This record gives sequence, C-alpha cells and structure tokens, in this order.
Amino acid sequence: MENTTVNEGKTTAIISYITIIGTIIAFFMNNSTKNSFASFHIRQMLGLSLLSLVNSYILGKMLGLGMISIIITVGLFVLWIIGFIGAVQGEEKRIPLLGDAFQDWFKSI
Repeated sequence: MENTTVNEGKTTAIISYITIIGTIIAFFMNNSTKNSFASFHIRQMLGLSLLSLVNSYILGKMLGLGMISIIITVGLFVLWIIGFIGAVQGEEKRIPLLGDAFQDWFKSI
C-alpha cells in the first residue's frame, strides 16, 4: 500500500478503534473520501464490535454463560490490541481467525 494512502487514512483508522462510537465516526469520516487503509480498519473494528455485542448480550445475559463470556471478552480485547497496533503502525494487519471474514462480510464499507 502506498505511503500517502496510509498517512491520509491513519487518523481515521485509529479513531475507528475507539469504541463503537469511534467506529461510527470513522465510518462517516471515511464516507466522503474513501481511503482503503481506513476502510480496512473500520471493517476489522466493526466485526470486533459486533462480536462483542453478541458475546455480552447473548452469551452473558440471555444464556447466562458468564464465565465463557468473560473468557471471550479477554480474547476480543487481545484481538482489539492487535488491530489497534496495526493501525498505529500503518499496517493492514488482519485480526487472527476472523480478519479475513470481516473483510469479506463488510466489503461494501
């Protein structure tokens, strides 16, 4: 990826990792001037955010599997750190296990 593309989209990519609200803000920031680097990280974080919601509400609340939900939360946090470090370093580092799926599922972003 070109250095100018990374530099132009780096701020938006970093903002996308600041909770789901940051992801929404980054989505709208990237909507006017599509940047492939920012879009990559927005897709990664959108996937993590959706997994987090499913984990906390379905596993944690509806099914009452609190301990399993806590373990998954720790795993999602580790994946978040990997994605965030990739955005800060200017790399398109896919999140292990699900990064390819996130890129495919949210390819319209």
